[in-house]
Amino acid sequence: MTARWCRGVAGAHAVAMTEQPAPRYTHGHHDSVLQSHRWRTAANSCAYLLPHLRAGQSLLDVGCGPGTITADLAALVAPGPVVAVDAAAGILQEARATAAARGVDNVAFEQADALELPYPDGHFDVVHAHQVLQHLPDPVAALREMRRVCRRGGVVAARDGDYGGFLWTPPDPALDRWLALYLAVARANGGEPLAGRWLVPWARQAGYAEVTASASTWVHASAEERRWWGGSWAGRATRSAFADAARDHGLATDGELEAIADAWHRWAASDTGWIVIPSGEVLCRP
Repeated sequence: MTARWCRGVAGAHAVAMTEQPAPRYTHGHHDSVLQSHRWRTAANSCAYLLPHLRAGQSLLDVGCGPGTITADLAALVAPGPVVAVDAAAGILQEARATAAARGVDNVAFEQADALELPYPDGHFDVVHAHQVLQHLPDPVAALREMRRVCRRGGVVAARDGDYGGFLWTPPDPALDRWLALYLAVARANGGEPLAGRWLVPWARQAGYAEVTASASTWVHASAEERRWWGGSWAGRATRSAFADAARDHGLATDGELEAIADAWHRWAASDTGWIVIPSGEVLCRP
């Protein structure tokens, strides 16, 4: 039996692993997930990158999802060419529609694997990935690929959440159970849900000459934000790929998932409800 090398569930440490299951995207693309992903913009999700963008640059967006961030980035570097890739062919249809609706015509959407990008060495001025590395079986290899396709003097930007830093009020044991379950499901799927804290060591392992770290948060506290975020996670808890994986891996029963959904509804209904979601960020120079 041949062993392959991969970072362990505790983070960036290499461990020998055998016959690992094929990785799967923990969130999937159920509408309960996309209602969150569609909210994302360049301003609220990659502000750390924006000062480094200028008109005429070529840009690769890795793991573009529904394309809301991509469309913003494409407008900022226009008339520079933008390529946006995602492993899921279905979501690219929505991404194309998003760009078309905004009149953005300098972006091409293509299906591709972040671990095997189909582009020549040094092809892009900017390579960007938002909330992608946490879902990959080998984030260091992905960062190496991003480094390979970035030109000398360009920039690679990655931002990933760190579920270990989530904070919320009011307290609820069912939400504590949700977080523990999410960590277990993400790792069973081959990912690392604490990715935000590992971006710097991963980038160093990937061979970048210069790595600049930062962090930022999303905070949801208004009644509208609570309805949106709580409703999204109530739906994800029972109907998304996360719920399917929790059942498939034997990590939760239908009753437990329903209890988690109820907890998110309680949180959304509380006038003191508040949640902070931290992400680590790195700007890397090849």
